[in-house]
Amino acid sequence: MKDYEHIILWLDYFNSKFSRSCGRRVPLNLAVSSPTLEELVEAAKRLGYEVEAVRARYPKRNWEESGYISIPKKKNKTAAVKEISKMLSIVRGMRRQKG
Repeated sequence: MKDYEHIILWLDYFNSKFSRSCGRRVPLNLAVSSPTLEELVEAAKRLGYEVEAVRARYPKRNWEESGYISIPKKKNKTAAVKEISKMLSIVRGMRRQKG
């Protein structure tokens, strides 16, 4: 049963290695190379979303491991994707500085 109260955001939406036709939803300047589910969860939590993470396979590439998060619908999906993609690059930068 479809849940109309939540938005599903796949890792592949934010991956710079994929083209738009392969599932990327953000411009290349906002995309990240091979994002992890942990980074995506951290980015969404920093923006104040309640996050539920699931490891799964993206339908267009069912041979590759991927995952998605489910967040409450506060904004439309496009706005949420852009907002999280900006935070995802910040999270990635902070992780590189620490490690």
